[in-house]
Amino acid sequence: MGKELRAGIYTRISLDDEGLALGVDRQRKDCHKLATEAGWSVAEEYVDNDISAYSGKRRPAFERMLADLGDGTTNAIAVYHPDRLARSPKDLERFIDTVTTAGAPVRFVTGGGDPATDDGLLMLRIQTNLAAHESATKSRRVKRKLLEVAESGMPHGGSVRPFAYEPDRITIHKDEARILKQIVKRFLAGESLRSIATWLNEEGIHTSSGGPWDTQGLRQVITNPRYIGLRVHSGKVIGKATWKPILTESEHRHILLRFEEIKLSGRRPARRYLLSGLLRCGRCGNRLFSAARVNRRRYVCNSGPDHGGCGKMTVVAGPVEELIADAVLYRLDTPELATALSGAYEQDSDLAALSEQIIFDRARLEEIALAVGEANIPVDEWAKARRPIESRIEAAQRRLAKATNHSDVAAVIGQGSALRRKWASLALLQQVAVVKAVLYHAVIHPGTPGARSLDPARIRPVWRL
Repeated sequence: MGKELRAGIYTRISLDDEGLALGVDRQRKDCHKLATEAGWSVAEEYVDNDISAYSGKRRPAFERMLADLGDGTTNAIAVYHPDRLARSPKDLERFIDTVTTAGAPVRFVTGGGDPATDDGLLMLRIQTNLAAHESATKSRRVKRKLLEVAESGMPHGGSVRPFAYEPDRITIHKDEARILKQIVKRFLAGESLRSIATWLNEEGIHTSSGGPWDTQGLRQVITNPRYIGLRVHSGKVIGKATWKPILTESEHRHILLRFEEIKLSGRRPARRYLLSGLLRCGRCGNRLFSAARVNRRRYVCNSGPDHGGCGKMTVVAGPVEELIADAVLYRLDTPELATALSGAYEQDSDLAALSEQIIFDRARLEEIALAVGEANIPVDEWAKARRPIESRIEAAQRRLAKATNHSDVAAVIGQGSALRRKWASLALLQQVAVVKAVLYHAVIHPGTPGARSLDPARIRPVWRL
């Protein structure tokens, strides 16, 4: 008996204007029938709906299909037609390499040949090259038509209308036009985009697609030359438009000028807090941001514009910063870090030993320094004793940094105790560098309502090493 064939069914359609996936559903039914007739069991369906196979845009289902073929999740493929599978020679060759390596048979409902045979493979390659040529020709025609429409000043089509214009993209939407003017007035008066986006969302004013506002979308709207009656094509103004403007050219210039002023004056502010960007919400996974609450600073999950968090997580800043700093400093002096290094870089079995050697030698240096302080050994003997130890540490650090590409870790490994003693005197950026050397981020989970102190169980560090 031959091996059991667990088929994957691949379906794709380039355009699905109605969003009903009817095209891929018809392909799916025919492929199921084909698999049944071939005696295959269907193990997985791969659907790329409303995605072109020529544009170069990533096709998630196609990539997943290749991965599943590679690891044996599926070992046969059914497709409706070769042009559903690939319209570029590059994608076809990737598919052929994968099924050949996996020894997976391929069947098409219509068209195509068997890639396991020379003639079938030749037919597939010819069909894919013809499909690529057809797509390129169509693309040139579409681009030329779009340019012709743009040069005439007429609007282009699309599923989402511009804000403040009706679906015909020419008639002004009076209510939204009034709101757009308010937005511009507030922005030119000095209000931030985030504040304006918050106001719009609180007032229940949606974008033209029905979604909430954020600063990026708001900026795209108020800087768009369409609102002063200009036609834009491929990011460039090419002439006057056929629709009436909503904003004046003077307003447009002042908007661009204000953004330029913000750019020139808005240099990134100095870092103010130890764990900025390093905490994640245990409910939704978003970053936590530092926020003042009367006299107690907290890290909070922000649900406002540009953040998109759940808004349901908060933790007092001081205790969590102290706890994570303690955990980082402890980790620097423990075998766990050495184990993590050796586990992450298995190609060098000596890395764990190197890490442990650095930790041991640093402890030895501290012992010698302590002996000098207690007058148990002369200073000149201390100098002689420490030189070979320091040389070993430096050599081990160089090798560790070269092997792991983690010079930041190599510089602080084994120094947890020393850093702890002077932690309060370190500059904030120095503290941050130490934390980031070994920590990706920490997840903050919900706590007990009314609790007066931080429960360490709420914090789950995700170690870099």
